[in-house]
Amino acid sequence: MHLIALLVGLVVERLATQLFHLRRLRWLDRIIDAGFRQAARLANWPSLIAIILIAVLLVLPVFTVTFSLGDSLLGFPYLLLAVVVLFFSLGPQDIGEDVNEYCKASEEGDEERIKQTAKAIIESEVPEDVLERIHKVEESVCIQANNRLFAVIFWFVLLGPLGAWAYRVTDLIRRRAVFAAARDEESSGTSERLRDAAVMLHGWLAWIPARLTAIGYAAAGNFDTALGAWRAPTEQKTDSPSEYNEHLLARVGVSALALGDIAEEDLTQRAVRGATAANQLVFRLLLIWAVIIAAMTLYGWTR
Repeated sequence: MHLIALLVGLVVERLATQLFHLRRLRWLDRIIDAGFRQAARLANWPSLIAIILIAVLLVLPVFTVTFSLGDSLLGFPYLLLAVVVLFFSLGPQDIGEDVNEYCKASEEGDEERIKQTAKAIIESEVPEDVLERIHKVEESVCIQANNRLFAVIFWFVLLGPLGAWAYRVTDLIRRRAVFAAARDEESSGTSERLRDAAVMLHGWLAWIPARLTAIGYAAAGNFDTALGAWRAPTEQKTDSPSEYNEHLLARVGVSALALGDIAEEDLTQRAVRGATAANQLVFRLLLIWAVIIAAMTLYGWTR
């Protein structure tokens, strides 16, 4: 059932690109902000407990509907629910679409659009140096593919729509907590603590998928260079679980690309070639995951 829902959900995502704006789920920001305000009133509570309670509150409706449906009508309502939940759990933006927009902007030489499209991929400040920006985009494609796609698929296969939605909820809370901490410059420290707790929770849920994705990058790309990058960690002991995940995905993913220098290639061509190669690596890994999940389903290892 999960494999069917997964395949249908991925097809729906390919065909319903005009609905991607609905996956931003801006209306949930009010609920999350209300949770943050309540957490600020309970200063003696650990911030992580407050973040978990907010996540449970947002996951509860999906859990209730999933539990109430059961196997009614031969499981068709559950299948429909799984497809809908998966669609809203992926993303919010499709990494392939973002890469295509970035490549178009680079080819047209529109510097403003290049920065905008690069920021959509990096999801943070864009480096001013062109070559540094090119490398950052390539790393971010490898990172965001796990956050937007592979981690969602992992939790969907493991726990069904409830798992996929729980992961997306932690990502929504993380994004909102980061935004609130940046906005609240005169905070007493509550916003920062909530942000750190939200980032930590999301990093924990992404820990296993990040390593499976990194292994997949090695299998789908240049195995030797990717394995060498895995064995040469760049993380610091003070890094959070989320930072550990991002560093691992960035260095293994970029190493798996094994992009060599090409004579007489300008920076525009290099930007397009690197982003396209990273996107192709993600697509190859998606095919590998689909084959593995199909095999597990045939042998009865997944529901």
